[in-house]
Amino acid sequence: MADASQFRVLFVTVPDAKLGTELAAGLVERKLAACVNVVPGVTSVYRWEGSLHKDAEALMIIKTRAGALYELSQFIKEKHPAKTPEIISLPIMEGNAAYLEWMGANIIFTRKVEGEQFPF
Repeated sequence: MADASQFRVLFVTVPDAKLGTELAAGLVERKLAACVNVVPGVTSVYRWEGSLHKDAEALMIIKTRAGALYELSQFIKEKHPAKTPEIISLPIMEGNAAYLEWMGANIIFTRKVEGEQFPF
């Protein structure tokens, strides 16, 4: 049985669903994510460099292992057009055991993460 605490859900916003789908395919092909949902039609309201912005974006919901976070975040940073892309990781506390096993089988284990801080 997979330990849920080894898995993460990430939120990454992108300018549009086309780019989100391209990034999602790259992450899944490289086994950095088991699954990525691309949700179009998100409106982001935020302050950036002293100005208020309201942008149409797409949201990527990425399911991965904690051990793949470093490589995954590097991939996003290399491909994302923003100078400071949103990359937010949340721990999975519990989940369907069969789904977690499937996730584990479809994501490479790249690093030991005990006590490690990730340079997002």
